[in-house]
Amino acid sequence: MAHVAHATERPQKVSDGSASQSSKVVRKPRIDCIDGCRFALVFPIILGHFIRFGVDNKRLLKLLTQENVLVGGFFSISGYVAAYTTTKIRERSHDAKKFQEPELFFWQKVMSYYPLHFLVSTLGAPMFIATDRLMKNSWRTTGMHAFLNYSLLQAWFPSEAEIWNPPTWFLSALSFANFTLPAILPQVARLSKDGLQKLLVALSAVSLLGKLSYSQAWKFYCRGGFAEKTAHPYLWNVTRFHPFGALVEIVTGAAAARSVMLDDENQKPSMNPLWLFLASYASLGLRLTSLNLNDAMIRTLLFMPLYTKFLMEIHRDCLTEKPHLITRFFGSKLMTSLGALAFPMFILHGPIGQIFYKKKIAEKLWGGILPKKFFPFYLLLVMVAGHFTNEFFVKSKKVQQLSAWLARKLADSTKGMLSDAVPLNRDNSMEKLAGA
Repeated sequence: MAHVAHATERPQKVSDGSASQSSKVVRKPRIDCIDGCRFALVFPIILGHFIRFGVDNKRLLKLLTQENVLVGGFFSISGYVAAYTTTKIRERSHDAKKFQEPELFFWQKVMSYYPLHFLVSTLGAPMFIATDRLMKNSWRTTGMHAFLNYSLLQAWFPSEAEIWNPPTWFLSALSFANFTLPAILPQVARLSKDGLQKLLVALSAVSLLGKLSYSQAWKFYCRGGFAEKTAHPYLWNVTRFHPFGALVEIVTGAAAARSVMLDDENQKPSMNPLWLFLASYASLGLRLTSLNLNDAMIRTLLFMPLYTKFLMEIHRDCLTEKPHLITRFFGSKLMTSLGALAFPMFILHGPIGQIFYKKKIAEKLWGGILPKKFFPFYLLLVMVAGHFTNEFFVKSKKVQQLSAWLARKLADSTKGMLSDAVPLNRDNSMEKLAGA
C-alpha cells in the first residue's frame, strides 16, 4: 500500500457479561491523502479573497470568487479527522481515553491553532489598529475589535465577523465546535451505518434551512460577490460565519468518517474518487451559467454533499492495495507537504494581502494599491511565508511544549466545565437533589 501504512491488529480479551471471547483491536493507518486535500482547498480560497487585484476578466472573477463555498470543505475535513482519531474502527464506540478529560481535549484543540493566531494578531496589531483609526472608528470600537479577535468570538457578531484578520472567523467558529465535540462524537460513534446515513440527511436538511432563509430574504441567483453586494450583509454573515452552521458541517464530516470506519474489512470504494472531486469543484462552474445560484445554495446543495462523499471514497481507496491515481497524488510527499502549509497560509494571507491591497494601508505604504502584475508575487510571498512559519513556528518543539503546558493549565482551571468534577452518587441522588 503506497500511501497508507497497513493496519495492524493485536488480540485483546473482552467480556460480554457471560463469557469471554477474543477480539481484535485495529490500529488506524494514517490517511495522508486527506492531508493533501487541504492545499486544494486553501489555494483557491486565497485566490478568491484577492483575485480582483490580479485580473480584470469578469468570467474568471465570477468563477474564482467563491471562497465561501470552498470553506465548507475545511469544516468537513475537521469533523472527519476528529471522528477518525477519537473513535474505533469497525466498532460502534469511541476511544474513552480521548475523552477522559474533555476539558483537556477542548483546550488541546484550541492550542493547536491559537499560538499562530496570537502571533500574527500581535505582529499585525499596529496595522489592524491603524486601519480601524483610518476608518474613523473610535478607540472604544477598536478595543472591542481587539477583544473579539484575541478571544476568538468574532464569528458570533455578524457586524464584526471580518475584523482585523478576516479569515480567522473560521477559528472562532471552529472553537465553538471543538467545545461541543466531547459530547457529540461519542454519540455519533454509537450509531449504526443506517443511523449515520439518516443523520447525514438530517444535517444536510438543517444546513439547507439556513441557506433557504437567507436566499428567500435576498435572492437565489446572483452574479457573484465581486459584481453585486447582498442587500442583507448581516444576514449573509450569519449564514456563512455562524458557529452553529460550522458545527453542522463538522458533524457531517464526522458522520461520514464513521460510516467508512464501520465498513467491512474488504470494503472497496464504490467509484473512482476523481469523479467526485471533479464534480464537487465543477459545481462552482454554475456561476457561469443561467443556474448561477448564490454561494450559500451551491455550498449546501452541491459542493458539500459531493465533497463529503469524495472524502469517504478517497479514504476507502487509500486502504486498497492499488489506490487510484488521484489518491496516490493527494497522498504523495509533495501534496502532504503542501497540505501542511494550508493552515499557516490561511492565517497569513489576509494580513499580507492587507499590506498591498487594503486601500488605506497601501496608500500610506506604497502610494496606492499595487498593480495587477504584482499579484503572482503576492501568492509566492504567501507560500514562502507559510513555509517558514510552518518550519520555524508551527513545528517548533518549544511552541508545542508551551501549547501543551497551557492546555494542561487551562484544563485544570476549567475542570468540571464539560464533565462533572464531583460525580453525583446515583444511590442517593434523589435525596441530594431534594435537599438542594
